[in-house]
Amino acid sequence: MDESDFATVIDRLRRQGTDDATTEVKAAAESLGKSVWDSVSAFANTVGGWIILGVSEELGFQPVEGFRVEAVCSQFIDGMGDGNEQGARLVNPPAYHVNRFDFEGQQVLAIEILENGIGAKPCYIKSKGVETGSYKRVDDRDVRLSRSEIFSLQTAHTISEADRALVVDCSADDLDPTLVDLLVSALGNARAVRRLTERGEMLARLNVTDNEGQVRLAGLLTVGDYPQQFFPQLYVDVSVHPTVEKASATTQLRFLDRVECVGPLSEVVSDAVSAVARNLRTYSVVTGAGRTDELEIPEEVLREAIGNAVLHREYHPMFLGQAVAVDIYPDRVTVTSPGGLWQKTRDNIGDGISRCRNQTLLQMLKNVPSLGSGGKVAEGQGGGVPLMRNEMRARSLESPEFTVTPDSVIVEFRRHGADSDAHRRWARDAVGRDLARGEDALLAIARREGRVTVTTARDQLGMDSDDARHTLHALTREGVLTPIGTEEFALFGAPAAPADTEEAVLNSLSPMAPISIAELSELTGKSRGSLRPVLRRLVEEDRVRATAPPQSRHRRYLLVEEPPTTG
Repeated sequence: MDESDFATVIDRLRRQGTDDATTEVKAAAESLGKSVWDSVSAFANTVGGWIILGVSEELGFQPVEGFRVEAVCSQFIDGMGDGNEQGARLVNPPAYHVNRFDFEGQQVLAIEILENGIGAKPCYIKSKGVETGSYKRVDDRDVRLSRSEIFSLQTAHTISEADRALVVDCSADDLDPTLVDLLVSALGNARAVRRLTERGEMLARLNVTDNEGQVRLAGLLTVGDYPQQFFPQLYVDVSVHPTVEKASATTQLRFLDRVECVGPLSEVVSDAVSAVARNLRTYSVVTGAGRTDELEIPEEVLREAIGNAVLHREYHPMFLGQAVAVDIYPDRVTVTSPGGLWQKTRDNIGDGISRCRNQTLLQMLKNVPSLGSGGKVAEGQGGGVPLMRNEMRARSLESPEFTVTPDSVIVEFRRHGADSDAHRRWARDAVGRDLARGEDALLAIARREGRVTVTTARDQLGMDSDDARHTLHALTREGVLTPIGTEEFALFGAPAAPADTEEAVLNSLSPMAPISIAELSELTGKSRGSLRPVLRRLVEEDRVRATAPPQSRHRRYLLVEEPPTTG
């Protein structure tokens, strides 16, 4: 941070009227104060941040007169354990950088706190202890970490034994014989079962049971008849919400659909994918000489996300009361897995390197067929996240977004069903025919970004460069694109993608839960004046249905779902 960056930060804080997730401001006129260590812990345990000392939030982020910069700086450095015989105030103190700036006639401190690495969390205040002295940053607040968050951070490098735990009162009679046969036969003449003739010996060798025949958790989840008899919350909860938030005040209808997917994990994943799929839009896509129906989020992507969630979740007793949650909103689908990342960070989650806390469970799921897909619930080669990203970008869809907290991992897929439908209608009208997937994806990029290049086609869609050139030149000959460079093309006389307001409306509306313009304004953050012409046009285009005449106080709006095109 330099003088210019510091001025920009202060300007932002003044406009906001408060500090935020990346910046904590403290007056610290004569002494540092104890609360600064809460912020150091919070930033170290989250994603890092800045602590600005000598500036008063209460006075509108003005410099503090008489700020004792030397004394306060010395107190901070001592508290971090540098040059202090008594050591740091913190356990696992983070790296930091101290900057001094002249600010409106006063000298202030801006201290950058770096995020700790995986093995150095949680950072906590020594005098308070780990349970009451560990914090995370949430907006402008330092919030104590929960016990489950602390546990996840402490074990992020520790091999878990939770999936090998023995299940009380569970015996081999609680296993599904068919699934057991599939597991054993999948290994064939593998060394694991070679020369073994007794079924009990095989189950113990495969870690389904121990040597005394007691069933392990991994065995119950993989080949058990009904694991939820022993662990009622170990299922996948699929919920379809009528609006863009849970339990929204805009409707009394809590769920449009809800399915609790139970049974062994292979069945759970298959049922969950089916439950999600029937609540998504389906489109007809030209492939070669025929057509195929595709979901707005590819089924293989859903299967990978849900399969990853049940495989990589935390099975420690502290988390056994939490189900994997799949939430379907009008604008997105989220999959939430209990437990933080294991030996991974948000930055390297898609590096293709396989790391799994539940190693016994992984070995079993690699050998049990996934119902309805022809593959396995888990492959164990680290290709799950790259697969999801590649499949999404191949359809010109946004890559999944990952939100990682100390005790959960959330993957989010944006739904652009209404927008995609509008794009397909536009593309058919512009070209005069249905488009193949590659053509459709290239035009979607051109509409969204104003141009499309061969490099974009290769990097975002995974197309061969020669195939991309051929397709782009063909679309140019059909009058849809115009060349603006050697390998760069722009739309020719075509409208841009739907405006932000239109897309916000389409993504906020539900086909089953009508909402008013006032409620829509609250959901989208758009004014009623800006919404009225958009709604009027969408109603005229039969993309949105109004429930009452224009002047009625009871007028509400519903999303119109176009049935899939058939060949």
